[in-house]
Amino acid sequence: MSKNIAQNNFMLEALNQARIALEFDEVPVGAVIVENNQIIASGFNQNRRNCDPTAHAEIIALRNACEIKKSTKLENCDIYITLEPCAMCLIALSYARIRRIYYGANDEKFGAIESLPLFLGAKNAYFKSEFYSGIGAEDSKTLLKNFFQNKR
Repeated sequence: MSKNIAQNNFMLEALNQARIALEFDEVPVGAVIVENNQIIASGFNQNRRNCDPTAHAEIIALRNACEIKKSTKLENCDIYITLEPCAMCLIALSYARIRRIYYGANDEKFGAIESLPLFLGAKNAYFKSEFYSGIGAEDSKTLLKNFFQNKR
């Protein structure tokens, strides 16, 4: 399987996780963590469901992966997220030493990689992951746009 096909499949699963978030009336963001070309953990936004402002898709996926790996370090893992991570999630991904971050849509309000690069450029950043944006961006944007239009 070529890397691009695998990347698309991983982002498709992240999009499926975002759709699950919709079923719970959560902001549709999903994430999957991959090791050795296999999904080992996934998550979707659960802020309202769990009454927890930290229950972002990335945090849920990280918690699941760390539990599975019995480790706080995920050095050989990559994450696929439908939306650019916020500062909280980016710092958590850094602490977990996630190798690569792939994401779909940019988050102009809270995104901490390209939209508001607060952390990756810092000299004192704990660990700097590689990042790649735009994978499945249109599908991610459509999910988010429809969700927020329905709220208005």
